[in-house]
Amino acid sequence: MDRREFLRAAAIAGLALNPIAARAIEAAKPKERPNFVFILIDDLRYDLAHCTGNPQAKTPNIDRIARDGVMFSNAFVTISLCSPSRATFLTGQYGHCNGVYVNESRPELDPSIATWPKLLQEAGYDTAFIGKWHQGKGNYPRKGFNHWVSFEGQGAYENPTINTDGKVEQINGYMTDILSDAAMEWLRRDRTAPFCLYLPHKAVHGPFTPAPRYANLYDGVKFPHPPNCFDNFEGKPEWLKKDRIPKNPNAPSAGAGLDEPIRKQLRCLAAADEGIGRILDQLARTGQLENTVIAFAGDNGFYHGEHGLGDKRSAYEESIRIPLIVSYPKMIKPGTKIQDMVLNTDFAPTMLDLAGIAAPASIQGKSMVPLLKGNDSGWRKEFFYEYMSEPQFPKIPSVLAVRTDRWKYICYPEITDIEELYDIKNDPYELNNLASDPKHASTLADMKKRMDALMVETKAKEFWDKRIAAGKAAK
Repeated sequence: MDRREFLRAAAIAGLALNPIAARAIEAAKPKERPNFVFILIDDLRYDLAHCTGNPQAKTPNIDRIARDGVMFSNAFVTISLCSPSRATFLTGQYGHCNGVYVNESRPELDPSIATWPKLLQEAGYDTAFIGKWHQGKGNYPRKGFNHWVSFEGQGAYENPTINTDGKVEQINGYMTDILSDAAMEWLRRDRTAPFCLYLPHKAVHGPFTPAPRYANLYDGVKFPHPPNCFDNFEGKPEWLKKDRIPKNPNAPSAGAGLDEPIRKQLRCLAAADEGIGRILDQLARTGQLENTVIAFAGDNGFYHGEHGLGDKRSAYEESIRIPLIVSYPKMIKPGTKIQDMVLNTDFAPTMLDLAGIAAPASIQGKSMVPLLKGNDSGWRKEFFYEYMSEPQFPKIPSVLAVRTDRWKYICYPEITDIEELYDIKNDPYELNNLASDPKHASTLADMKKRMDALMVETKAKEFWDKRIAAGKAAK
């Protein structure tokens, strides 16, 4: 089946709503509630787009969202990993609470947990999921969505197998374009209810296969590399020093091998940015842009050689920070920047708050609506981060961390290794570990105390106590 046939089939399949959804849509008052478009990019670190810090990046449509809305300069994930982050975006819960805390076994998100799209659907919204699910095995439709377009696991960039509302077919074409086309087809439908489009792309996840038209984009472009790309690992944990290739900062070609992965990710991002422009133009043409909340984010960070690392998972900034941009003309002043620390746990309660729906008690995040209105009174001063080690990545240990606006404390609960303490304000590249410095003993003690309190507050203590005890028993 080619892409045009796929889109026609998708359009027909999505028209038949179940009776409950149909009654809910009939009762909806679309002019009183905003529409939602949430675009999630895979493995997009916080500074890869032009508007978030990369001057060489060509991302005019992502930049357009930032220009028209707000950019959260300090947005973080609670686990830097695809499946857990996606489950947290949906539920507002930490992975140890919603049950999705690893990629390895791809645990299914419990369908009884209330996700924000499901709650919107129950309130009369027409909801669609178009993209990468990556929670549980199988590409079948999940609860909370009237329309479903997805694929198994990571999927394939070229000629992927797609499940459209239960019908599985191989579609000829490039994955990002197929998802963008499906999103456009759905947005063009006539409806009387407000809508919610959740569009999580496969891009820019490896193997970094670009659309053919962007195969040579960024050829020859060189990128600046921060000092931590040449970390000498002095004062760092032993796990980080093992199996690392030393980098000589005095060698002329020291950063040459770091450029190509950046080029490849940006080539993949180009097609997604193009699709975003189509969505924005469609909303503008139909007069819906003013009443639509458009959110753009990455599901986790990504290393480009910092500390000798690739991928994500650990607790350094490049791994845990994400881009988060939101536009909503009725509320947000164009070009706004917010410095307060926000988390992916905050996304679900924010979307529900904007829709006028009460957040379930199970949600652990906070609505960002007060921040959008300029009120940061009582906002968080620290947050808890965790990563549970996985058998397929044995060299990366489990991690616990606490970050404030100035300090970061990191420890490794399942191995014997040193702790880490960084002054983020004065050492943003996390090169100087202060954990063993007597001058900072009181700060270290304070950060440990904060971690103890946050583990209780986030219901992590019982989970980690059991996990650590089980690990000791297994030995």
